[in-house]
Amino acid sequence: MPEGLIAQQPAARRSDSRLLVLERRGGHLTDRRFADIGEFLRAGDCLVLNDTKVLAAKFFARRVTGGKLEGLFLRQPEKNVWEVMLKGLGKVKAGERIWLKDIKGEDFYCAEVVEKRDEGKCLLRVEAEGSVEEVLEKVGFAPLPPYIKRGGDLALSARDRPFDFAQDRQRYQTVYARKLGAVAAPTAGLHFTKELLSRLEERGIKLAYITLDVGEGTFKPVTAETLEEHRIHEERFSIDEKNAGIINGVKKSGGRIIAVGTTSVRVLETVVKDSAVSAMSGSTNLFIMPGYQFRMVDAMVTNFHLPRSTLLALVGAFAGLETILAAYRYAIETGYRFYSYGDAMFIV
Repeated sequence: MPEGLIAQQPAARRSDSRLLVLERRGGHLTDRRFADIGEFLRAGDCLVLNDTKVLAAKFFARRVTGGKLEGLFLRQPEKNVWEVMLKGLGKVKAGERIWLKDIKGEDFYCAEVVEKRDEGKCLLRVEAEGSVEEVLEKVGFAPLPPYIKRGGDLALSARDRPFDFAQDRQRYQTVYARKLGAVAAPTAGLHFTKELLSRLEERGIKLAYITLDVGEGTFKPVTAETLEEHRIHEERFSIDEKNAGIINGVKKSGGRIIAVGTTSVRVLETVVKDSAVSAMSGSTNLFIMPGYQFRMVDAMVTNFHLPRSTLLALVGAFAGLETILAAYRYAIETGYRFYSYGDAMFIV
């Protein structure tokens, strides 16, 4: 995987990204732009979109000694108490006070390290009024994955920084995001514009929405010797009666259920029973790997995924592992952009 193909910036316009259309049966590949995806859809199909909204979950802090810290908000177990992942936690002591910095790089909120946990996690008691969303609005940044490099320092002026915080907060979010709760974006949906979705609806393509709050575990690599030994992360999901009805109506009438992203796939395959989905909410730890029999999803829009990832295992299960790996080799040879800000595949 050439490092130069890992997208560091999004396409200038969301739907300008490239689209590699993969036919599962014969492995045939077609090169297009994402804006052309409507040519491969039919009236009566249903796109299932994950409407989770990404929190500005990344933050920077400093110790009283001056040491720099970088954190990721995960959840709020109780009022003013955050569970976070904290780089540099090994040197920090329980009971120590730290300062969360605002987007200008200045000390803004004080917090106490209440408890240190495993895997770089800890509890912080944040001295701030307002909801988590309101606090993160002042100190938070887009929680970009670690392979997207954003060099520089908060101490630099906005003019001197080699990246744009505001652009990342806008572009690392789908245009239909509405339910706050994710700490990573459902990236397959980043390619859609509101105009493109409207055109698709005008052509008779249904839109249905589910919610899965993408967690930090989505980036956890498979380190076990076999996939079966890997313990996959759990993520919260919900689907309401209205959208379950749309999906079931399309399925019953012979239309295709097209999952936008692996997160939508996990929800659909979690809630399906007897060829229909049920309205429900809960947590899923469904691990889809080669050999899995899909019961609801007919086609899938997805990005290009990391090696040794559960996401690559999922698309390998859907299209056939050798078929997917051949498509990835082609994508590398022809310069497709990979991962969160990269290009897309449509597997039909």
